[in-house]
Parts: sequence; C-alpha cells; structure tokens
Amino acid sequence: MFLPEFDRDYLNEKRFVFREVTENQKGLIIQDWNLPKGKFNHEKADLLILLPPGYPDTPPDMFYFFPPILLMPLNRPARATESIQTFEGKNWQRWSRHFDASQWRSGIDGIHTYLKRIEEAVKIAG
Repeated sequence: MFLPEFDRDYLNEKRFVFREVTENQKGLIIQDWNLPKGKFNHEKADLLILLPPGYPDTPPDMFYFFPPILLMPLNRPARATESIQTFEGKNWQRWSRHFDASQWRSGIDGIHTYLKRIEEAVKIAG
C-alpha cells in the first residue's frame, strides 16, 4: 500500500472500492466509477490514476477508464481519448487532460482534489 493515509481514509469514507497496484508505476484503481447518466455508452467504468514519483506533492497527470467509454448517442470517443495505456493486463483508455500543476497545493490536495477534477472533465467531455 502506497497511498497516504488521508487518501485512503477519504476513499474508504466515500465507500469507493479501490486497489493500490504497483506495476512499473503506482496505480490507484477505483472500481465501478459512476459516469454521468445517459452521456456515455456505460454507466460505470473502472478508473485508473497513475501516481507520479513525488505524489502527493506532485499532482497526477491524466486518467484512464476500462472499459473504454464513448459519447452517446453516436458512440464516438471524447476528444483526446484515443490512446491506450496497458496496466495490469488491460488496455485502458487514456483521457489526456492536463490540469494546471501550479494550482496543486502540496500538503492540502490529494486524491479527493483530483477526483473532483476528473468529475468535471468527464461532465464537460465532448
């Protein structure tokens, strides 16, 4: 287990089912992440966040879904989601979203902050 205790406490408090996986990189997998209803071809998908060296002082960059999700009604990918990342034997859909690292507050921000950014990115995806 590599997550800071405050991240693990947050995930448990919110009742997320998650795993910490080390496979060349440290990856947090949240199972059955809820997606906006009616927006994608799935209502839930597993969410992968690869944690950079230096986390939690350094923010994560990009996130990944399995299975890949497509925008409805045309079943088309959202912008900048065409790349694949193999992790734990699965091909994850990379969401290339780069949040402003200068807004990351060392000692304050963590997974709770990053999940809010992911929620917003998925909500406005087009």
